[in-house]
Amino acid sequence: MRRVARMPWTLLKAVFGWLVLFEARNKVLLAPSAVRLRRIEDAEVRRLSAGLPAPPAALVATVIATHRRPDALRAAVRSALDQTVRDHVVIVVDDGAGLPELPDDPRLFAVCLARNTGVAGVVRNVGIRLTRSRYVAFLDDDNLWEPDHLERALAALESADAPAGVYTALRRVLPDGSEKDILSVPYDRRRAARESFLDTNAFVARRTRSLRFSRLRRTPEVLPREDWELIHRYARRHPVRHVPHPTVRYLVNPASFYTDW
Repeated sequence: MRRVARMPWTLLKAVFGWLVLFEARNKVLLAPSAVRLRRIEDAEVRRLSAGLPAPPAALVATVIATHRRPDALRAAVRSALDQTVRDHVVIVVDDGAGLPELPDDPRLFAVCLARNTGVAGVVRNVGIRLTRSRYVAFLDDDNLWEPDHLERALAALESADAPAGVYTALRRVLPDGSEKDILSVPYDRRRAARESFLDTNAFVARRTRSLRFSRLRRTPEVLPREDWELIHRYARRHPVRHVPHPTVRYLVNPASFYTDW
């Protein structure tokens, strides 16, 4: 009887993919949290915009979300500022904990939310909305880029058959510094509905109205993550391509504030 009862769910997973079904459930169950968080996000963008003489602008804007990891944040910021692409601004958005001392660089801007949201998507959205650029990239405070990360991404984005978004391979590193593996999976929308292989630390995309993160309150138990949701939704109308070269050092961090992946 149990097997018969599960048949509709099994059939739906086969047709749509379990990640798509889980996300549909999230949108129903977590919708009230998104309404409240959208208000908070809008208020923070208005408040923080008033404190900037002009929106940070460049060919690429990199958004770094952070929360209480000052040393790791400084390393992440350094890896972003050390990119071979120079037409580039970096905006650090702190999730209400307070900003540590950061490098003195005219390309670096740092803001702090008035309260802790605990929602990475909202923190990143504030950074997106405060900046002006043709492309947007994302880096979290516990990860690092190789110096050619943006260069390789832009080479694909500005090629003759240019996609709208690209993601490079991830070199996944354990807390002790040893390498776990390299995650390098070509983009396939059907496969992406069934496997979690997308991460925004490797994602660089043309700025469009679709480039906004989900505002659902996703605790570590809620799947899929906002990274998957953003790229899957973005790819609905914009071509996305994989660059099979590891340019991101991704820390597999069980103590992450947002996720344990």
